[in-house]
Amino acid sequence: MAAPASDASISAQPLTLDGITHSYGGGLAVDNVTLEVKGGELVALLGPSGCGKTTLLRIVAGFIQQGNGKVLIDGRPIDTLPPNRREIGIVFQNYALFPHMTVAENIAYGLAARGESRSVQAQRVEEMLATVQMAGFADRKPKQLSGGQQQRVALARALAMRPRILLLDEPFAALDKNLRLDMQIEIKRLQRQFALTAIMVTHDQDEAMAIADRIAVMSQGKIEQLGTPVQVYDEPATLFVNSFIGSSNLLSGQIAAPVEGGYAVTLGNGAAWTVPSAARFAPGQPVLVSVRPEQMRLADEAGEGRFPVELKLSLPIGGELIHDVTSADGASLKIAMPRRPGMASGRSGTTFCGLADHARPVLFAAQP
Repeated sequence: MAAPASDASISAQPLTLDGITHSYGGGLAVDNVTLEVKGGELVALLGPSGCGKTTLLRIVAGFIQQGNGKVLIDGRPIDTLPPNRREIGIVFQNYALFPHMTVAENIAYGLAARGESRSVQAQRVEEMLATVQMAGFADRKPKQLSGGQQQRVALARALAMRPRILLLDEPFAALDKNLRLDMQIEIKRLQRQFALTAIMVTHDQDEAMAIADRIAVMSQGKIEQLGTPVQVYDEPATLFVNSFIGSSNLLSGQIAAPVEGGYAVTLGNGAAWTVPSAARFAPGQPVLVSVRPEQMRLADEAGEGRFPVELKLSLPIGGELIHDVTSADGASLKIAMPRRPGMASGRSGTTFCGLADHARPVLFAAQP
């Protein structure tokens, strides 16, 4: 059952974090973070443990009072409001369902605390159960539900409050792999259905890439890059983002000369590549060339841009064949190729490696 159009239009409100800074003792957890989440957009805060993403989420929820900066919904500051008055729905990592309550009572809990009438509670519970496809489960207790069903109840409880903002705190961490994709699709469907502005905290890059409209990659309390999943994967702004998002091969090299749209680069293994780049490098400058495993190919013979490698191991992983190779300069590289049904793992030995036709390597200055 879809939410009324008027509710959806009200829900799609922008969230602004303006210069948020927070410290724990002498350590800076969030360092002057500014972020604009558009109305109806889902932004993932992605990064390793300790990068500040959970602290930022708790500040938005009102569980932590930031040291500096403002949190605004639709342009209005909410920093002085307690959590229960911010009109924010939260789905926690452990779902936080009340074990002694039924599914219906869990969903209605926030409505009852807000003083809604029993008729409104009953109507909203029925609507939410239909929305998360759990009609008929109203009288069950959480212990009688699977992990995916518990997550649906937690989501229904958050949506029942008609929140202006939805916060998702590692929502798939407790689910097994097969169920995660189903719930990712479900949450994305409901977020779009209700036109909700949402922030999701995760350290799982695949999770963020799957359902976020934009990803804010965080490190040491700062946002390293903000962009669409395609942008942060194909055009990483920093070496950290490049290494954290997906897998990549780093090849050492040196700028030979500027060319139109990029640079001619001589790799440490002797090969010459032309790499597109808008960054500024000087001839002779040491660089790192990053190329994704799926953007490299093996060949039986030498050719332009190819270099000899020793094929150490091939692993069939689902629909991909992952080759582990070593170049003459000692670099260990991973090459991912589509695997056809029945394709063998391959054999070890000397072969050649180069760029696939669609490859777009990325240049970074070599670290001193």
